[in-house]
Amino acid sequence: MKITSIALLFALSSTAQAAENINFLAFGDGGYHPDYPKTKHIKSPKNKAEFIAAEKADWLEEHRPLEEFNHAPIYIYPGTETATEETGALVVGQAMASLCEKKPCDFAIQLGDNIYPDGAAANDGKDDQKRMDDLILGPLKPLLIQNPELVVYSALGNHDWKTSRRGVKLQTEWMAKQANFHMDGKGYYSYTFGEKGNNVEFFVLDTNMLLSGQHYYEIPLKPDGSEQGLASALASGQAEVEDIEKHEQPVNGEDHRQLAWLANGLKNSTAKWKIVYGHHVLWSIGGTKYDEAHVLRRLILPELCEYADAYIAGHEHDLELLTDDCSRVLPGNTKPKLPLIISGAASKMRGTHTPLANYQEKRYPEYDLVWNKAFTWGFAHIELDNQKDRLNVSFYSTPNNLSGQLVPEQSFSFAHRSK
Repeated sequence: MKITSIALLFALSSTAQAAENINFLAFGDGGYHPDYPKTKHIKSPKNKAEFIAAEKADWLEEHRPLEEFNHAPIYIYPGTETATEETGALVVGQAMASLCEKKPCDFAIQLGDNIYPDGAAANDGKDDQKRMDDLILGPLKPLLIQNPELVVYSALGNHDWKTSRRGVKLQTEWMAKQANFHMDGKGYYSYTFGEKGNNVEFFVLDTNMLLSGQHYYEIPLKPDGSEQGLASALASGQAEVEDIEKHEQPVNGEDHRQLAWLANGLKNSTAKWKIVYGHHVLWSIGGTKYDEAHVLRRLILPELCEYADAYIAGHEHDLELLTDDCSRVLPGNTKPKLPLIISGAASKMRGTHTPLANYQEKRYPEYDLVWNKAFTWGFAHIELDNQKDRLNVSFYSTPNNLSGQLVPEQSFSFAHRSK
């Protein structure tokens, strides 16, 4: 009897400890399906061989190693020879549902580009209600059927902004009517989860709004993967000003208000954990987002280094884990490294740029690439362990064969760094 009582007490104690931990899914760039193609794929259709050849040409033009070339599985439109890339959106939803049968999933965060290619109000003759049902809700049905109370807290990405402010408004209004989705109408917001003393406050950014308020250049990499200086790129005519559409330009200083909101919110938060997420990356090895990353680091990295426990992003269509030791923005910093989690493989695939990765390791001592997997569909699961004061992140993929099988990749643990 005594042994049984002790065992029962231990079981109850373990359950209580598990309940104090916070567990959530992180996925991004999930809003792609061949039924909603890019305009260039409509105007210039390609068969499978032509499509892959074009992908290879782009790969080589960006100075990526030929031996690392790969591509997403190919989708052929029925009754035609026209090819495009397959979507992994539904099978990622199935894989997340499988994981949540084994691990706690209290909620999920969606990291932007929820609607490809041009957001809502795309002027393509398609019904926006059906578009959002197809691209946002549809892939997550396996997860939501299994977890009817699960809420997805969403961020906006550059493709969600692509067509118009009306498109952004349509998406936020659609989410307001969905029991399982949440997005603040102004695009950035915060929310708290968990019991006081063991809780987390999330700060959800509209990074497209932040970047649209900046003047910066797109500069191609050198053949060896290193970055060109602006002066030399301008002299050679290779630097192009980032194209910001008129509707994307911040109105009445809304980008500055968002930055002030983030700084004040992080500084004054009383939550145990502080996590920031948005669409665009701070560091990555994808090979095409480094110009934006430079700008975003300048805008928000000092506050993240001072107050946050992690930054989570999508935008790159792969899985990556990086860190920044904050020594550049906080000289003399003694806090643990800042984890930077990229989970943008929820429907599309992308390769990485090994020469750029090697260059960044040499050029930026504050930066470290911990792990990555390219040409995959997948997502991340994050646990805030309140007993051990650790942030644990696990990455999962699902095979190219559209089976929806859950494949564990790698798991990592980081010290709680905010106070």
